[in-house]
Amino acid sequence: MARAKSNGNSAQSSATIGFEAKLWLTADKLRNNMDAAEYKHVVLGLIFLKYISDTFEEHRAKLLAGQGDYAGANAEDPDEYKAENVFWVPADARWSHLQASAKQPSIGKSVDDAMVAIERDNPRLKGVLPKDYARPGLDKQRLGELIDLIATIELTAASEGEKTHRSVDLLGRVYEYFLTRFASAEGKNGGQFYTPSCVVRCLVEMLAPYKGRIYDPACGSGGMFVQSEKFVESHGGKLGDISIYGQESNATTRRLAVMNLALRGIEADFGPEHADTFRRDLHPDLRADYVLANPPFNDSDWFRKDDDVRWQFGVPPKGNANFAWVQHFIHHLAPDGMAGFLSGKTIFNPGLSFQS
Repeated sequence: MARAKSNGNSAQSSATIGFEAKLWLTADKLRNNMDAAEYKHVVLGLIFLKYISDTFEEHRAKLLAGQGDYAGANAEDPDEYKAENVFWVPADARWSHLQASAKQPSIGKSVDDAMVAIERDNPRLKGVLPKDYARPGLDKQRLGELIDLIATIELTAASEGEKTHRSVDLLGRVYEYFLTRFASAEGKNGGQFYTPSCVVRCLVEMLAPYKGRIYDPACGSGGMFVQSEKFVESHGGKLGDISIYGQESNATTRRLAVMNLALRGIEADFGPEHADTFRRDLHPDLRADYVLANPPFNDSDWFRKDDDVRWQFGVPPKGNANFAWVQHFIHHLAPDGMAGFLSGKTIFNPGLSFQS
């Protein structure tokens, strides 16, 4: 069973109902006077770093044991990890090294250096990880305490007969819970990067995306994709049965999405960079089987080009983007595709009708 242990700096709690909430309460006490929008990236970046290190160490142990397919393997060869879709973590970027330095005044620089090293050795993460832990405004004592807190999320031996859960599963739970709480703490602005999971689950269950291409042109932190993968796995499918395409206009939110999916081993095409969907469609040739989205409806400040190929049913008004979003969804649907999105109506099926 995955459980939290005490290291003297944080509360003991097992990985049962309330575990994530206890972690949040402890982490929130360390926030001091930092805004939730800023603190979000500090915490989620560290959780992701812990995930990177945990999965690396798990695979490294197999290589060192040298059994079965890993006989004769070199545990310090990055290719041995890439072959198993595991991120390579340099020695000075591993969690054990960072936690050993958690009480040092230089811990902020150590974390930044770790993020830089991981991005350098894993091109998939280039430009994604936060790298501003050394800034003067971030209390280094509290940063060290936060590292000690996140270190309590680990994999321990299960009692006989119980299923052992990988620490990455628990880290995924914590990451998702923290996203929810940060969205709540930020109020209205939190909706820019997070849609409540109960709403997302409802949309996913209605569309039932067992296989095919899924697209979200305003993907936020990637919750639509995470729930879609969960749906597939809960119905006997496997990772990779769906292909994921996303776009996000906010650079920092896009980084959250990349981390959110990488945390779960989900491959996705977010395009080369952040971009406004109406100014620059990053997937112009995509025809998706499913569109899932919670775009910024009623947006009066949006870019419009009158001769845009997406305006099949008329040019949308300048003062409101709603009609533009709906036409964008339709433009990107395959002939038999379906779209589920948050608005006055939630389901569109070409050739049939709008359904509440």
